Amino acid sequence: MIEVSKEYMLEMLSKSKNYTIVILKRTKKIDEPGNDKIKYEHGKRNFQLREEGIMPIVCRINDESNINGIAIFKGNPDEVKKIMDGDPGVKAGIFTYEMHLCSSFPGDKLP
Repeated sequence: MIEVSKEYMLEMLSKSKNYTIVILKRTKKIDEPGNDKIKYEHGKRNFQLREEGIMPIVCRINDESNINGIAIFKGNPDEVKKIMDGDPGVKAGIFTYEMHLCSSFPGDKLP
């Protein structure tokens, strides 16, 4: 096991940056007929935001909860709110979301 020193912790904490976490939730409208195109456009947009580095981490939730996904955005909550309010699924009312300001370490990634 790697031992983490207090000095290392303090150094890493000094390098942390602010990000915005979005928790995307399904509404009852998600399964209404005709929403497949909206869900496709939502997914396509997510891939675009990911490729542009605006939303470097996105996770689909695969359980039976009403949470559809979690994403980490580069940017402050005001910027992210504008992005999310323009999401096709949010505009159509099949998704709602909540945002949380967080901090993490630049360069963190999924294995």
